[in-house]
Amino acid sequence: MPVTAPTSLNTALAQARHALAAAPAPAPPVAGLRDLGGPALLLAGVPADVRDVYRTTVLGPLPGAGRGSGAMLLETLEVFLAHDCSWTRTAEALHIHVNTVHYRVERIEVLTGRDLSRPDDRVDLRAALLCR
Repeated sequence: MPVTAPTSLNTALAQARHALAAAPAPAPPVAGLRDLGGPALLLAGVPADVRDVYRTTVLGPLPGAGRGSGAMLLETLEVFLAHDCSWTRTAEALHIHVNTVHYRVERIEVLTGRDLSRPDDRVDLRAALLCR
C-alpha cells in the first residue's frame, strides 16, 4: 500500500519489516504448497521482541535450570516433541533409559507449568522452541 502522508511512514516501515522477516531466504521464484505452511513460517512474521517474550513466558525457568540441565531439558523436550511424545523413541534417540525420559519430562512440566499430555500445551512448547 503506498504511503500518502508522513504520519503513515512508521506503519509502512513496520509492515515492510514483517514482510521481510516472513519471506523465506532465499525466496524461490515459485512457492510450492509445502512452502506456504508451518508454524516456523508463521512465527517468522512475528517481531523478534514479541517472540522473545512468548518464548520466555512459555519456557519459564527451563532454559536456566540448574548447572547445564537447562540445555539437557530443552534437548529432551525437542526430541520428545519430534518423536510424537513417544517415551521409548525419545529414550532411543537420546541414548538414555526410558525412566530418565519420564523424569526429565516431569521436570519440564513442573518448571513450565505445562502438561505434555495436553495438545494445547505441546503446541505452546513447540512454538516457544521455534522462537529461539
